[in-house]
Amino acid sequence: MTEYAHVTDDIEALVEDTTLPRRLKDRIYDTIEARDGVTTEQAAEIAQAVESQYVDTRVDPLEPVGTVSAQSIGEPGTQMTMNTFHYAGVAEIDVTQGLPRLIELVDARKTPDTPMMTVYLEDEYATDREKAHEVVWALEATKILALGDVSTNVADMIVRIDLNEETLLERWPTVDSADLVAGEIADTIEDALGVDTRQQGLAIEFGPSEPSYRELLQLVEQLRDIVFKGIEDISRVVIRKEETEAGDEFVLYTEGSAFGDVLHIEGVDASRSTCNNIHEIRSELGIEAAREAIINETTDTLREQGLDDVNVRHLMLVADIMTNEGTIESIGRHGISGSKDSVLARAAFEVTVNHLLAAAIHGESDDLNGIIENVIVGKPVSIGTGDVKLRMGSIDAAPVDD
Repeated sequence: MTEYAHVTDDIEALVEDTTLPRRLKDRIYDTIEARDGVTTEQAAEIAQAVESQYVDTRVDPLEPVGTVSAQSIGEPGTQMTMNTFHYAGVAEIDVTQGLPRLIELVDARKTPDTPMMTVYLEDEYATDREKAHEVVWALEATKILALGDVSTNVADMIVRIDLNEETLLERWPTVDSADLVAGEIADTIEDALGVDTRQQGLAIEFGPSEPSYRELLQLVEQLRDIVFKGIEDISRVVIRKEETEAGDEFVLYTEGSAFGDVLHIEGVDASRSTCNNIHEIRSELGIEAAREAIINETTDTLREQGLDDVNVRHLMLVADIMTNEGTIESIGRHGISGSKDSVLARAAFEVTVNHLLAAAIHGESDDLNGIIENVIVGKPVSIGTGDVKLRMGSIDAAPVDD
């Protein structure tokens, strides 16, 4: 433990001899470091007190942790609202909260009802509003109606776009001339729609190859869907100045999510940015990051409803069982509950007849190892005292093989 300058060998030996995990040992060292002049006796008291509390808070052997966690989350969950609120006071972005969000998480939905990202910035992008806006325009999908006016001339079969110079220079800050941006936009239209464009300054015109009113309207509709800059899945970005651990900095909130694309944009701090889609996090950062995201999202959802007294260990257990196979499984008949080895446990959850019929057809057997199936058949369950085998006999009696 050479990194802790004020920790003597005696104190280090005291702490290392405890049964505490490394994380708690390091916190003890940090505490001793923060208080100069801690004696060996005082360090022993600190280590003993921490170890005693750690042992007292551990789960007892054979404790039904799954049942306790289900009750501890489900009971306060009945007090949650069914509403969707504005996110963190930002009127432009709605995010699902309350019970719908909790259900969304445990169901492991592929796409949230209101996907969003929290994007942190690095270096000068985090403190300079103009640099932060460069990232905003790199994220937000820029479509034609945001850049100018679109009109149709039915007589000449022409679609005309009148671009706004100020908007172009704002959204393409690294380009010196609005005419150059207009040229890029014209090229994009040609590639996307397969038409020939005519550009004159900030005006762009094009039309169908053959005179057709229907084709003219189709071109206008297709034009509105073209993304000229940014990410198609991100419809809006809100920028806010917030106080974080790094100090006052600009933070971006997006409506829509494209986590993998965002991480590679210049100015984005990939180590702190996150999204509310646990499947995107798993595909980009791995299953451990997805587990952490499930814990954080469920904790935040409960806290927003004033239910922050739910112990995080219950949520950690849910996240563990959802991710322990290396993929994200839902808690339901299409996931964890539907894939149990026990026929009776599967049947007890949902679609009872289907499970029993399928098991009978395939000749499945049930070893009655779990809680649910033993309750169904009226046997003692193998938890708590039910798992302890005691025999009554005299002290002098020969031991009986179990």
